[in-house]
Amino acid sequence: MTFTVTCADRDGGTTRLRLAGELDLSTAPELNAAIDRLVDAGERRLLVDLTELTFCDSTGIAAFVRGDNRVAADGGWLRLTGATGRVDRVLQVTGLAEVLRYDPGRADPTTRSAG
Repeated sequence: MTFTVTCADRDGGTTRLRLAGELDLSTAPELNAAIDRLVDAGERRLLVDLTELTFCDSTGIAAFVRGDNRVAADGGWLRLTGATGRVDRVLQVTGLAEVLRYDPGRADPTTRSAG
């Protein structure tokens, strides 16, 4: 399956990135480049929709961490939503789900959960 990154603005200044396919060593540079372009353009709130992502390896995890570090340096954030199956499992096992405030049950993933 081909990896794709699509971008769409949302209300409130959050930019949504939709990932589809497999995020791995060969495709992580594409995600990194997309995040870099957005940050260079002044975007600081990135919501990464993983609904159509079917696979994520350690380089994909590293791309999420790198992206979060990049926007956090300018006071922003990167959050993950929509992961299922193997991708969800990887996020849970690595602890990234907690670090990036990933919450598949939250009605609006751009808001903080109570607690």
